[in-house]
Amino acid sequence: MTSSAPQDTGPTRLWSVDEHLADVLATVRPLEPIELQLPDAQGCVLVEDVTVPVALPPFDNSSMDGYAVRTADVQGASEEFPAVLTVIGDVAAGSGELPTVGPGQAARIMTGAPLPPGAEAVVPVEWTDGGTGGGAASGMTPASAAPEGAAGEVRVHRAAEARAHVRARGSDVQAGDLALAAGTVLGPPQIALLAAIGRGTVRVRPRPRVVVLSTGSELVQPGEALTAGTIYDSNSFALAAAARDAGAIAYRVGAVADDADTLRATIEDQLIRADLLVTTGGVSVGAYDVVKEALTSVAGGDDDVEGGGGIDFRKLAMQPGKPQGFGTIGPDHTPLLALPGNPVSSYVSFELFVRPAIRALMGLPESEVGRPTVRAVLKADKALGSPAGRRQFLRGKYDAATGTVSPVGGSGSHLIAALAHADSLMVVPEDVTSVEPGTELEVVLLG
Repeated sequence: MTSSAPQDTGPTRLWSVDEHLADVLATVRPLEPIELQLPDAQGCVLVEDVTVPVALPPFDNSSMDGYAVRTADVQGASEEFPAVLTVIGDVAAGSGELPTVGPGQAARIMTGAPLPPGAEAVVPVEWTDGGTGGGAASGMTPASAAPEGAAGEVRVHRAAEARAHVRARGSDVQAGDLALAAGTVLGPPQIALLAAIGRGTVRVRPRPRVVVLSTGSELVQPGEALTAGTIYDSNSFALAAAARDAGAIAYRVGAVADDADTLRATIEDQLIRADLLVTTGGVSVGAYDVVKEALTSVAGGDDDVEGGGGIDFRKLAMQPGKPQGFGTIGPDHTPLLALPGNPVSSYVSFELFVRPAIRALMGLPESEVGRPTVRAVLKADKALGSPAGRRQFLRGKYDAATGTVSPVGGSGSHLIAALAHADSLMVVPEDVTSVEPGTELEVVLLG
């Protein structure tokens, strides 16, 4: 790497990436816990430990379709000299009264059915003749189609050890065990466990409601016709999808024209359903960058951000994404992050600042709010340049097998096609202006 002196000088303070993120995380507070039904709790974070009220499984049960037997009755059994047992009935999953298996007896048993009294093991149906008097069976005849199969005799061709094909009571979890710890994100397996131990509701922090709003009179919605000087709005779609990926409930608002009154009214309307607001565009120094004007009027009280005023617009020592805005607005002091309008700038800013804010609202610890990072060796045809005093984030393709990362596309903040093919961001430190192939870099994993 080639180094040079960092930081621009001038009247406006230049924030570092770390300072801006720290400011965001110091302001955002986890949402208040609520009790939710299991179907509504997916993606939420537990706020309390959940213990097991009853053992799982709650009783010894069969892991196979076959016959419940006493091991002494099938000892030494073979195809040439099978053990012939009297079948005394069926035991299906959910069975209440169970037959008692005595000497020389067996009970047909289905997967998941409780092991009947007297039985010590289960022999799979494939080890028997299935009660047909013929050779090895390949399956069981349904009781409804052949009720006589539940009685008569069965020939067992193999011996079984004690507890063979039996799932022991409590072999999954015991009563009193910790099922899930506070802080667990509830995915499908966790929801399954909660249901299996009988929990119908659970206390969690709800998924944050994130409103994404893009600004710009040049923006039209996909599916509409482009006219001279217009482009399709990709930011609101990308960031709403990114918010959902982070764990939020996302609401996308169609692009708002460059008019401060319209933007102000739109933001005020959206506050009622927002735990976090994200805007894109209008945060730079152009004559039509109306986000600053609109947010100054809609801001809440003097205590929203340090020094008074609702939203602080600042410059960051990063590329892309130098112009940023952050603060709280409205009567509930709703956090708002104002991101730049260039597609790559807005997406990189989302990953660095908005995603951690969403995860903090969910109640996750700071160590889990950001994307994972790794170290990887740059694989490139030539050195990569980087501006002095800026932490640069370049799109990359990470190869875990070789521990390398390759650049995807250029550094331009409008190159969204390259972003679609990247799975990581390569981080070039502020004091580095050139990165040679073979250099080890920090890599932020996006997938």
